[in-house]
Amino acid sequence: MASFTKRGKTWQYTISRMVNGKSKPIRKGGFKTKREAQAAAADIESKMNKGFSPITQKVPFNEYFEAWIKTYKTDIKENTLARYNNSLHTINEYFNDTAIQDITKQSYQSFLNEYAKNHAKETTRKLNTHIRSCVLNAIDEGIIHVNFTRGAVVTGKQGKSNDEKYLNYDESQKLLNAISEKKKKALTDYLIILALTSGMRFGEMVGLTRKDFDFTNNTININKTWGYTNKMHKGWGETKTGEQRVIKMDKQTMELFKDLFEKRPENIKKLVFYSPSSKYHVISNSAVNKQLKEMLGKLKIKQVTIHSMRHTHASVLLYQGVSFYYVSKRLGHKDIETTLNTYSHVIKEMEERDENMSAETFKRMYV
Repeated sequence: MASFTKRGKTWQYTISRMVNGKSKPIRKGGFKTKREAQAAAADIESKMNKGFSPITQKVPFNEYFEAWIKTYKTDIKENTLARYNNSLHTINEYFNDTAIQDITKQSYQSFLNEYAKNHAKETTRKLNTHIRSCVLNAIDEGIIHVNFTRGAVVTGKQGKSNDEKYLNYDESQKLLNAISEKKKKALTDYLIILALTSGMRFGEMVGLTRKDFDFTNNTININKTWGYTNKMHKGWGETKTGEQRVIKMDKQTMELFKDLFEKRPENIKKLVFYSPSSKYHVISNSAVNKQLKEMLGKLKIKQVTIHSMRHTHASVLLYQGVSFYYVSKRLGHKDIETTLNTYSHVIKEMEERDENMSAETFKRMYV
């Protein structure tokens, strides 16, 4: 049977309980009204009648989050695991030994607001997603009864605008021609060209072998990645979505690589972008970005990263009328929703273009 006590401006419930012949009542306070305390107590009593054993011992949030990662995140890739560990590091810094039972919606929102001051909105959103999943698990275990992440407002620094993330058609053409016309091309040049004309992820490109190139049909087989940082798997691994795909390539790009393979002997690792001096045996992301920065500077084109070539590739195809379905399949997205969300800015611009095209179509019908 529960009893209720008013303490200052809030209410507390006490539920009588015997454990191993000893009285161990369950107490919880902080309720604004007696009705709220009664409802919470009734919920606990109902669960106890069904065999539920409430956890009354305080559990440090950082310890629970770490145990949750070790228990439920055993089959994820190393770079994904690193993101969860980054979230754990943030929780350690902010909450220290604070018990998960002592975190309220207000204190959690204050934590998110503080974190967002020095991080991008997308980074803050990912952190909130990790914590929300953990909190829902804690609720299922009966450790807490309130989802303090529900309704949380995610803010953060403004990320790069969409037009800063990719090159337009003319800029892409200028870059592509400038690199292809170079008499002496570095391996980084070939990777930049491939990134622009294929839309592949960096890990997919450095994981390519010569056997993946089909010069008869002008296609490339994408069925693996290569770990190029300490947060990734060592050597070959699965693609990001675990799916394999074969993409059609333009003849010019394929001719460049055919020529490259004829001029260079195959290496011991069988990798196209092999680098004997690299710790990871492939040319580094930073080396490619350095080369790209130099090329864009000479051409007086805005600075973007090698990952932006993937966005550039997709945007160029979409602007040229290629369907979202095919672009999604070509990029290796998990589903078309990912493509639609990533390139929503393109959709808006295409709608404006199609709107004008529609008006012009019927305008021309008048004699």
